[in-house]
Amino acid sequence: MWRTGANEAAELTLYTDMKLGETDIKAGTYTFYVIPGEKEWTAIVSSDINVWGSYFYNEQNDVARLSVPVTSGEEFLEAFSITFSEAESGIHMHLGWGNTRIAVPFTK
Repeated sequence: MWRTGANEAAELTLYTDMKLGETDIKAGTYTFYVIPGEKEWTAIVSSDINVWGSYFYNEQNDVARLSVPVTSGEEFLEAFSITFSEAESGIHMHLGWGNTRIAVPFTK
């Protein structure tokens, strides 16, 4: 379990209702966790907010989970980075560190 950053767990604010995989997520603020793996990572949207690290993670508060494949980027990223890009039916949340990359698809 990783809090997707350093210190306080990363929070994600959705301004419109979205989907992660087949799961509907209402507009609002959530904590975003990941479970890193060698070939895939599990992206987790949790209803918990204002959380320090991942010490108090509670699976019962998961709103949505989705496994996403790991890819490799050409550019080496010294610092963990998150960016967003428009996609055909929503957005992709890109996470990268070193040469490791994942893209988490949020759809409408």
